[in-house]
Amino acid sequence: MAHLKRHKAPKRWPIPRKGTKYVVRPNFNPQRGVPLLIVFRDMLGVCQNRKEVKRAIHEKKILHNNKLATDDKNAALLFDTISVVPSKKHYRVVLSKLGKYSLEEIKESELNQKVAKIIGKKTLKGKKVQLNLRGGGNFLSEVKCNTGDSVVMSFKDKKITKCLPLKEKAKAVVFDGKHAGKHGVIEKIMLERKMAKLNVDKDDINVLIKQLMVVE
Repeated sequence: MAHLKRHKAPKRWPIPRKGTKYVVRPNFNPQRGVPLLIVFRDMLGVCQNRKEVKRAIHEKKILHNNKLATDDKNAALLFDTISVVPSKKHYRVVLSKLGKYSLEEIKESELNQKVAKIIGKKTLKGKKVQLNLRGGGNFLSEVKCNTGDSVVMSFKDKKITKCLPLKEKAKAVVFDGKHAGKHGVIEKIMLERKMAKLNVDKDDINVLIKQLMVVE
């Protein structure tokens, strides 16, 4: 089915609750990202309707993670990059303080990298290590990391360039739950409770580790 009912759309999408009966359904998990159609029509406002978004894709005016976009239903995930070729404007998908997807303008030099969380790790034949990332991607990497850490990915080189360990004093963002959108510094990690204490604007909150992503 190409669409879903508006009232069932994820609350994280920055669209009005009232309007047309249906909204576009992304090609995979609606909770993990926001369709390119909504990015360019509702968030950036550079296209008036779906026809214009599809035309822009056909005319190669849209880049998603520094590659030509191919489908308006493809979802831009957290920390993905978006480019409007004609205006040379570049953006990263972030979460607002209200926990909704938003866009942050970035420099062209930042287009080739993204931070992602490791949700799984396994050793393959030949002692190669595969890291499974939130959002569905996986990489073979020699960079030493553990589940729960984050990594910096290079779109250009198609490899992991750096590990961001889950540890005290690391900067992190909450991407799920009631505190989604909040940024802070990890004060304490409580592995037995699978939680971390995060200092946000001089206040401490407890967050499940699975809802937290290290960003620096």
